[in-house]
Amino acid sequence: MSSFDMSQYLNVFLDEAEEQLEIMDEGFIKLEQNGDDADLLNKVFRAAHTLKGASASMGFTNMAGLTHEMENVLDKLRQGEIGVSQHLVDVLLECLDALGQMKQEIISSGQDQGIQTDDLVTKLKQAITQEEGSGAIPESKSDGRLERERKAGFALSDLTEVEKNLINSAEIKGYYVYRIKVELSPGCQMKSVRAYLVFNNLEDVGEIIKTIPSTEDIEDEKFDNSFEIFLVTNEDQNKVSNIIMSISEIEAVSIIPVSLSNRDTDRASSELHNEQRQKTETQAGQQAQQKQGKAAPKIQVQPKKVSQTIRVDVERLENLMNLVGELVIDRTRLTDVGETIKGKLGADDVVESLEEITVHVGRITSELQEEILKARMLPIEQVFKRFPRMVRDLAKKANKEIDFIVEGQETELDRTVIEEISDPLIHLLRNSIDHGIEPPDERRQIGKPEKGTVKLNAFHEENQIVITVSDDGRGIDPAKIRQKALEKGLITAEAASRMSEQECINLIFTPGFSTASQVSDVSGRGVGMDIVRAHIEKINGIIDIDSEVGRGTTFTIKLPLTLAISRSLLLRVRENVLAIPLVNVVEIIDVESDKIYSMQNQEVTVIRGNVLPLFKLDAVLGWPPREEKTERTKLPVVVAGISDKRVGFIVDTLIGEQEIVIKPLGDYLGQIPGLAGATILGDGRVALILDVRGLVEHTGVRSGYEQAN
Repeated sequence: MSSFDMSQYLNVFLDEAEEQLEIMDEGFIKLEQNGDDADLLNKVFRAAHTLKGASASMGFTNMAGLTHEMENVLDKLRQGEIGVSQHLVDVLLECLDALGQMKQEIISSGQDQGIQTDDLVTKLKQAITQEEGSGAIPESKSDGRLERERKAGFALSDLTEVEKNLINSAEIKGYYVYRIKVELSPGCQMKSVRAYLVFNNLEDVGEIIKTIPSTEDIEDEKFDNSFEIFLVTNEDQNKVSNIIMSISEIEAVSIIPVSLSNRDTDRASSELHNEQRQKTETQAGQQAQQKQGKAAPKIQVQPKKVSQTIRVDVERLENLMNLVGELVIDRTRLTDVGETIKGKLGADDVVESLEEITVHVGRITSELQEEILKARMLPIEQVFKRFPRMVRDLAKKANKEIDFIVEGQETELDRTVIEEISDPLIHLLRNSIDHGIEPPDERRQIGKPEKGTVKLNAFHEENQIVITVSDDGRGIDPAKIRQKALEKGLITAEAASRMSEQECINLIFTPGFSTASQVSDVSGRGVGMDIVRAHIEKINGIIDIDSEVGRGTTFTIKLPLTLAISRSLLLRVRENVLAIPLVNVVEIIDVESDKIYSMQNQEVTVIRGNVLPLFKLDAVLGWPPREEKTERTKLPVVVAGISDKRVGFIVDTLIGEQEIVIKPLGDYLGQIPGLAGATILGDGRVALILDVRGLVEHTGVRSGYEQAN
């Protein structure tokens, strides 16, 4: 056994361990708010029990021992013998941190003995004693007794009253109760690991109420090549059988419905013994066997099925995305070539065939592009689920009471975008807790609830993802921001006098700016908000602030669905084609030449009563002046926006919208102000993609539309 390659099992174990740790982390935070939630208690208990069994099977005794102690605490919580308190949750979270460290140790060294758990076990036992002495009244919870019955083992004819009641209750509610026999393949290695995978997969679709032998004996591999399970579920027998047979090294599965309302326990046990004598094979095409003379009980035998999901290396997905990008480029080129041929040859059979092929290739490419994008998508829950614990710890450290609300966790985002958005959200949440939410005493004095609210939300809006971080705290005071910026020498007195309130608020994104009166380990070191904007701009996103003194602040982040392909506006300046991401385009207008005015040596026009600064795009890009000037009566203007800033860029011609594949400029060229990358057009030419934020900041425009006098 020592020479057996366990790497494949180790990877499965680590994936499952991460999942169970996440379930417990989220569950412990929720328990602090709602300690009498029976479903939640069962969920975290199962997570601890699953992790204990898996770690014991893999030989990680330190992890198994700690989760066993946590399981004891959770079992007492389920039965109402003790109550949930902040101290108890603190200890459980401390144990969870230790389990996370053990997991990392297993990844790096293959063992879990480097973390000392004696103090944690002592704390758990002391917490139990403390809660038991607090006067908690034990409640009757059959599921707690059931778990003890599961561990104790039982004879076939010795169903307890609790178990009978559970089965009867399940039948009344319309659930199925199955008795399942699982046979492992001859010579199966790591039998307990196979059993653990069966238990874990079945718990996703129901509740295991008994095992034969007991779970402890199964964990210790004290069984032959088969074991039995009583399962309560709302799934049919075929679905349950397929779930089990998708696991490797499973030889056969037999399933018998259990119904105490039609027969007593002894008869059910006797019939099961008779059924078990019939050999079940997993040969292709073999039908479910039925015991002669007994119409009701059936054995469902299913051929082994391959799992419907596979793991794909991230690099392979990246390569697929790059290939799809090339297809998108060639799709555009094929369309352009077809139009050129049609213009030269007219409409004939060959041209019509080419058009038909072009349309078909275009549709297939679009579908392929969509599927690859979906394969790269992950729910933003991957990021959000780590924040409740962080917010709780920060609030406790700052002596503040905070109700943390998370919405939109199912919203999907490109994997590369998700990787970059975590740090900005951490900074924003820290900022809301440290700067935004007032201490309880201060909130009470101004008539607010002592508990502040911080809300994190995500949702789709057109072709982008919007994430908001809001709080009901003190808000951002523009006057205070202006004064602090003057004190730090970040702006001049003249510039400060001309700033709008929104411009003052945006000063918090200036490097080195902080309004904290003292440095803490949460914030106040003059870093953070500038990092937020830098990270968001790195992934072609924008961030806006909406704040009201005394009412709170909302940060709004807008992100592209993916970084590889962008929908952009193509335009022509001189002989060059340029692209502007549509996320930065506010509107497109035509401006009469006689409607352009000069204000303080700046060309402007008036749009709906507001003054819009105008700039020739070629001049902003630093191109040399035109040799020949042509007078035009109407000028196409692209109104671009970043935060509250609005700028009109005068261009020569508008081409239209198009999906483009973003290509980096490369290390040789490096970062060029005003340029975000390049793309290849349908005719093979290279078009530059503009960095709108860099262009707007280069113009020196202070803020959005200004009121016309």
